[in-house]
Amino acid sequence: MDKKKAVDDTEPGPAPSRPVDRFGFIKPEQGTSPDGISKSKFIHERERERDGRRIKKWRKMIGVGGSDWKHYVRRNPHVVKRRIRKGIPDCLRGLVWQLISGSRDLLLMNPGVYETLVIYETSASELEIIRDISRTFPSHIFFQQRHGPGQRSLYNVLKAYSVYDRDVGYVQGMGFLAGLLLLYMSEEDAFWLLVALLKGAVHAPMEGLYQAGLPLVQQYLYQFEKLVLEQMPQLGQHFIEEMINPSMYASQWFITVFSYSFPFHLTLRVWDVFLYEGIKVVFQVGLALLRFCHDELVKLPFEKLLHAFRNFPEEATDPDVLLPIAFTFKVSGRLEELEKEYQKKLEGSNASASTKRSHPLKLKTMSRIGSRALSNFTNSEK
Repeated sequence: MDKKKAVDDTEPGPAPSRPVDRFGFIKPEQGTSPDGISKSKFIHERERERDGRRIKKWRKMIGVGGSDWKHYVRRNPHVVKRRIRKGIPDCLRGLVWQLISGSRDLLLMNPGVYETLVIYETSASELEIIRDISRTFPSHIFFQQRHGPGQRSLYNVLKAYSVYDRDVGYVQGMGFLAGLLLLYMSEEDAFWLLVALLKGAVHAPMEGLYQAGLPLVQQYLYQFEKLVLEQMPQLGQHFIEEMINPSMYASQWFITVFSYSFPFHLTLRVWDVFLYEGIKVVFQVGLALLRFCHDELVKLPFEKLLHAFRNFPEEATDPDVLLPIAFTFKVSGRLEELEKEYQKKLEGSNASASTKRSHPLKLKTMSRIGSRALSNFTNSEK
């Protein structure tokens, strides 16, 4: 992740002398206590030591350039799953993400396509993408320089996708996915991984998260609310009483897969598992956050709940604490049942009212949920 050269002519933004963390994010000048620094250093040293022990195993597992990967996965799927859950070594993360997402195969099958999309095609979303570029990881040195290499790469990937899939085009929030990928791979690799995710190369397609009305967001929020009530009934009932629904706090969890407003070391570990195991991981991590904070959340009124959702305690966002809790939630079968239940509910709702009356109401509801979800990104900071 050698992006530090971009800081040389940062404009606008902090002076180049500002210290950055190991991922390239500008360190805050205030609010970092000695205890916080010690905890951060401890996490860093712990992960670096762990990576050092695992790199040799991982290199043997994937082979040169990923040549042995598919063979190893077929022979040792449980070993692969266990190692991915423990965390992919950072120096191999970009390559492994491409292998487990299926994007490497898409790249090889479509030579020259990305270049054509970037150079020769035009997009109706170009001005919107330009407007949003500076809102994506604004405190990362790779994206800070106005019209610099980071922002240009991000623009190219998002523009290319908006042309590749004109039905989806561009939606605010997609930038965080593309931005995260660009920190670990080239433009073309990032583009094809985005395609793999939204079109469903390995797991269920995610494009419904970004289509008009955000239909998949609505489905996921319905499923998540049901899971909270089933797994943590006291907290679920408290949310109902305080008129808290998942669209108020969980929309961006799904739209950005925890790449917005969470510590970056947690984001990376979530993405490791998400790319291998699918969207269920977002549900599991969301439930784990609520479970970890359960005893505090059940005491809070509406306004303080909203604040708590934006300020989870540091320990709750430690991946070595949070992920083991997440994996205790066995949700795959229940998610399938809830998806069928949701689809039946939609069909019943459409059948029970005339087209002229039901559609405006439905679209109004979709618009309200969609605008609430997307407004979360307007003043993003990382």
